[in-house]
Amino acid sequence: MKLKLFSTVAFLLLAALGLSAAKPQIVAHRGVWKADGSAQNSIRGLIKADSIGVDAIELDVWISSDDVIFLNHDASINGVVLETSDAKTISKCKLKNGENVPTLEAFLDVAKDLKPNLVIEVKPHQGKERENLAVSKIIDMVAEKGLTDRTTYITFSRNAFDHLVAMSGRPVQFLTAVHPEVLEEIGGECAGADYHISAFRSNPTWIKQLHDMGKKVTSGPSTNRTTSSSALTIRPTSSRPTNLNSPPKWLKKPMANARSKS
Repeated sequence: MKLKLFSTVAFLLLAALGLSAAKPQIVAHRGVWKADGSAQNSIRGLIKADSIGVDAIELDVWISSDDVIFLNHDASINGVVLETSDAKTISKCKLKNGENVPTLEAFLDVAKDLKPNLVIEVKPHQGKERENLAVSKIIDMVAEKGLTDRTTYITFSRNAFDHLVAMSGRPVQFLTAVHPEVLEEIGGECAGADYHISAFRSNPTWIKQLHDMGKKVTSGPSTNRTTSSSALTIRPTSSRPTNLNSPPKWLKKPMANARSKS
């Protein structure tokens, strides 16, 4: 009910601004993990996200020491460092809901039969060589599962960003805040901005610049992030300002649940 109400309110905001063609998209950050029996980056969180009708699910990925892609937000789980541990060791680790840490392949096998699109965050790895291998394997696996057209990518790593732009043929949003002109230079037409809200508070003209370039712009708290197909982000309590040189109130005020750089 809350999901339908939010979608309706967002649509009405867009219509009032003359932007009714821009359908807001609701992204489940690390899945719907606060539900009973769920956990962050879990298959249960994916299934739950599908059941409530979200448009996409965000997931975090790492490569193991023997080249298997796993889901997890942090670099380690239960004391096991994903980059320096083998798949057998990682697979024994349990999430908070009792699931084993899922491989990307297992996750995609479930996702391909569900409706939500995928937003894959490639985490910054210790070395460029390993990071490049991770990007290649992720892109290939997504293609093998027939999910290329349903997948976009995000990353804090400049190296991973460059490789995703060059190899994926899909939209790639940079999580590290750079000037819009720099983003255009390094990423071209497929690049977008997914910046912490503090970046837009400090640089209130960036939203207009990015929109004028046709870039997708995302910001806001982790659990309520929304994007749209027309490069417009709608947050639960705000809309795109009519005067973008005067930032909206939600850019000026501190937020306890603002999206963290993670």
